[in-house]
Amino acid sequence: MERERHDDTDRLRVSDREREEVVEVLGKAVTEGRITLDEYTERAGAAHASQTRGELARLTTDLPDHPGRSVQPVGGHAPAPEKLLAVFGSDVRKGAWAAPELIEARAVFGDCRIELHEAQLSARVTRIDADAIFGSVVIVVPEGTDVRLTGSAVFGDKKSKLTGPVTPGSPVIEVTCRAIFGDVTVRAPRKRWWS
Repeated sequence: MERERHDDTDRLRVSDREREEVVEVLGKAVTEGRITLDEYTERAGAAHASQTRGELARLTTDLPDHPGRSVQPVGGHAPAPEKLLAVFGSDVRKGAWAAPELIEARAVFGDCRIELHEAQLSARVTRIDADAIFGSVVIVVPEGTDVRLTGSAVFGDKKSKLTGPVTPGSPVIEVTCRAIFGDVTVRAPRKRWWS
């Protein structure tokens, strides 16, 4: 009887980074409704316990290679998005940072916070793809920013708390959201009491 041949991926050991990449894919699958929270919990636990690439690969075989909304390539190259993922936790991006053209935020029983009021925007139009499922995504922008908030909220809330008029020539922030028992909020930075 001929001995069964196995692919090398079944034997190669995985790194912590590879495990985290699979957990990120699973988190996106939850926000898209592809898997349930129970399935996520089970698969994420199995991902952290995986020792070989084969074990890890089997956890996502029924999911598309790139779950999520597709980004149209510009000039043959798709922009590299900034990704925030909070599952039963929080993920924050703040301070003076270079914000890319696309930001993806996924909050599942967690909180994502994107502060753009001190960020350097790389494009005239910055797109934010925000999903909040039993969680929240807060986007902080300077007052006067041209924010275009679209998407849906089911047993949740999507709102802009900006009150002033749009400043001519201000950057454009396009927020596409999906809130299910969660909240997506755009607001100005809070004023410091000592200023």
